[in-house]
Amino acid sequence: MLTTRYVTGSPSWFDLGTPDMDAAAAFYAGVFGWTFQPGGPEVGGYGTFQAGGKTVAGGMAAAPGQGEPAWKVYFQTSDIEATARSVEQAGGSVTAPPIDVMELGRSAFFRDPAGVGFAAWQPQRMNGMEAAGDPGTLGWVELYTPDVTAATGFYHAVFGWETSEVPFPGGTYTTVNPATAGPDSMFGGMVPLDNDAVEAEAGAYWMPYIEVDDADATAARARELGGTVRMAPMDVAGVGRLGRIADPFGARIAFVTSSAAS
Repeated sequence: MLTTRYVTGSPSWFDLGTPDMDAAAAFYAGVFGWTFQPGGPEVGGYGTFQAGGKTVAGGMAAAPGQGEPAWKVYFQTSDIEATARSVEQAGGSVTAPPIDVMELGRSAFFRDPAGVGFAAWQPQRMNGMEAAGDPGTLGWVELYTPDVTAATGFYHAVFGWETSEVPFPGGTYTTVNPATAGPDSMFGGMVPLDNDAVEAEAGAYWMPYIEVDDADATAARARELGGTVRMAPMDVAGVGRLGRIADPFGARIAFVTSSAAS
């Protein structure tokens, strides 16, 4: 389960790069109930999404040429330079080297060997999200990758992740948890890209899942507000009811009404 008790390798932040932050903020306000607090010039306009008065994600307008609109997931580290070295040694690449983010912490951006972007966060004054696992907050992350075995090896080398195979309709599902924390601390999973025609066409990606009270209502609001329903809500035994959408600019995100929350 994803919580705010951050340890090495756990998801601690995620943020949006989009060509129109005002329009994107309006979309996510309607879909997830988030409010957006824009930042000042000292942070380049980088702002934060709030849910229930707590900071749950970030976002900023991306200039042309800075990549496709997308959500990026950050994983906790206690030594971001060592993480960057591990990424390169394991066959990934550093796309933006470690840098100080004022006095909040240090960030760096990477690609895994399959080309999937992700980031790392070394906290100082800011640990990460102030809430997780509750409605309106990040509840799960999922990697769509062309090679699950290669991905598990890479992320184990970088963050020490452990994996488990759990029964799933039609086969098994690879879950991920921090080193030595055990399966009860799982926070995400990995899916073979060719198992999902929709994601295979869009490409390998780290997919954030937002916990919601009503998956069907979430999909309907996304459609009404100009988004695309990429996977209509469906029931998954032992998990809940989940679906996937893209915002009006194409950034992919998913949602789930967990069985325990439904």
